[in-house]
Amino acid sequence: MKMRVNAAEQDAAEGERKGRKASKETRRQQLIEATIDSLAKRGYSETTLADVADGANLSRGIVNFHFESKEKLLVATLQYMADEYAVHWQAALDRAGPRPADRLWAVVAADFDRRICTKRKLAAWCAFWGEAKSRPTYQALCGARDVKYQETVIALCAELKAEGGYDYAPEPMALSLCAMLEGLWLRLMMGDGTTRETAHEAAIVFIVTAFPNHVSYQGPK
Repeated sequence: MKMRVNAAEQDAAEGERKGRKASKETRRQQLIEATIDSLAKRGYSETTLADVADGANLSRGIVNFHFESKEKLLVATLQYMADEYAVHWQAALDRAGPRPADRLWAVVAADFDRRICTKRKLAAWCAFWGEAKSRPTYQALCGARDVKYQETVIALCAELKAEGGYDYAPEPMALSLCAMLEGLWLRLMMGDGTTRETAHEAAIVFIVTAFPNHVSYQGPK
């Protein structure tokens, strides 16, 4: 009987520990989402810990407990957004299979998926980009992921060139493609009337023109 009681107590303690851990993760995520909202609404310099706490419907003490300072909260938010973006495009690439045309189509489409390409997240990215030049921490945080993305696109351009006999160098073509995608995100951030759908259509026009033997307006050939 005593062994059964001890086992029950251990199970209860373990459940409580997991509950505390889940609660901590939930609170952190609430604060990160509230930070994204505040960046989108107020911008970088005007976002305060008080704004984040109010947006998350949590006390300011909770914000200080989890992140200690505004800078640590912002770094955690950027880390979350960078990880989310990297996981998203990598998953799209993996689902596409081995053909380079399918993989290129998937990578481009991933940039305009409604899970990633939203007004609030684009505005938050814009806020961070505006600070990146003067904050090496932000550059270092996203640098490795940017390199991996760039290398992936270069490799795709090289495969497509080998298959299609195109007259371009893979690295400049990859740079052009990435710059085009970044430019469309910037247009979406500026709110000039460009929509997620029209931006995606513009990206398709680019890759159809650049890789006509592999891609049509309807999809990979």
